[in-house]
Amino acid sequence: MTVRQDWTRPEIAALFDLPFTELVFRAAEVHRAHHAAGEVQLCTLLSIKTGGCPEDCGYCSQSASAETGLKADKLMDVGAVLASAAEAKAAGSQRFCMGAAWRSPKDRDIPRVAQMIAGVKAMGLETCMTLGMLSQAQAQALADAGLDYYNHNIDTAPENYANIVSTRTFDDRLETLSNVRDAGVAVCCGGIVGMGETRAHRVGFVHALATLPRHPESVTVNALVPIRGTPIGDMLADTPLAKIDDIEFVRTVAAARITMPRSMVRLSAGRESMSEATQALCFLAGANSIFTGDKLLTTGNAGGGADATLFAKLGLRPMAGEEPMRVAAA
Repeated sequence: MTVRQDWTRPEIAALFDLPFTELVFRAAEVHRAHHAAGEVQLCTLLSIKTGGCPEDCGYCSQSASAETGLKADKLMDVGAVLASAAEAKAAGSQRFCMGAAWRSPKDRDIPRVAQMIAGVKAMGLETCMTLGMLSQAQAQALADAGLDYYNHNIDTAPENYANIVSTRTFDDRLETLSNVRDAGVAVCCGGIVGMGETRAHRVGFVHALATLPRHPESVTVNALVPIRGTPIGDMLADTPLAKIDDIEFVRTVAAARITMPRSMVRLSAGRESMSEATQALCFLAGANSIFTGDKLLTTGNAGGGADATLFAKLGLRPMAGEEPMRVAAA
C-alpha cells in the first residue's frame, strides 16, 4: 500500500480497463488499509459571493458570459456566514467550505475572508475556501487566519483543459496549488467528469492529481450538472447519451482511491441525480466524503434528510470529529 507519485498513464488506464468488480474490490482493499470502513465525512458548502465571475468555464452558471439568469451578489457579511456555519455544525457537518465566484480575490477582500475563517474555525469546524487563483501573499494571509483547506480544482486532464476554459491555463491552476502548499494549507483538488470528455481524458485527470508532488488531502469527483445557458450545459442537455455512465463514474472514483490512497475522496456535484445504488458503489469504491445539505454553490444537492436515510440504509456513519489537518509550510 505504498503511496506513489510516479503513476504512469498506462498504469492508470489499466485500472480503468479492469473488470468492474475487480476494480472496485481492489479500491475497497486500498480504502480499508488507510481509512475506517463505513465512515463518511460530512461537509457543507456555502456560496459567499455568487455570480459575475470573469472566467469563461464552460460548465459554470456563475460565469459572467453564461446566460443563466443568475444574479451576481456581493461578498456576504461575516455574521451571515457564521450563522450558516453554526447551522451546518448543528446538522452534523465536520467541514465548512466557503466559495466565492472570483477569478482571484482582491487584496481588500482578504481581511473579511480571514474573519470568516477565524470565526468558523472557532466553532470547531474544519475550514475550507475556494476563491480562485491566489498570490503567495494571499495564500499566506489565509493560512495566518487559520485556514485548513483550500479548494482549487484542475477540472479535467491537462490536454483537455483548453476545451473547458480559455481565460486561464492549467499551469495557472498548478501555481495556486503551489502557493497554497508553500503557505502550509492542505489542498482540496479534483474536477468534473461527464463534460463530454473521453476515458483517456479521465485517465489524464486522475494521473495529473496522482503525480502531484504531494497528493491532495481531499480529492473532489464531480459529475457534471448540465445547466442551460452554459456552453457545455447547452451542448449536453439535449444529448442524454453524453451523460457519463454510472459505472464509468464509479470507475473514476475507484481509480482515484487506488492511486491516492490516503486522500479523502469526495462525491461532490451531481449526487442529487445519482441513484442510491450508484452512491453505494461509490462508497464501496473508496469515496468517504460528501457535501450534505440542499444546495451546493448554485446547484441542488441531495439534502441532509436524504443522506440520513441513505446512511441508515447502507449502515454508514458520519465520520467522528477530528482535529483539522494541518500541513507544515514548505
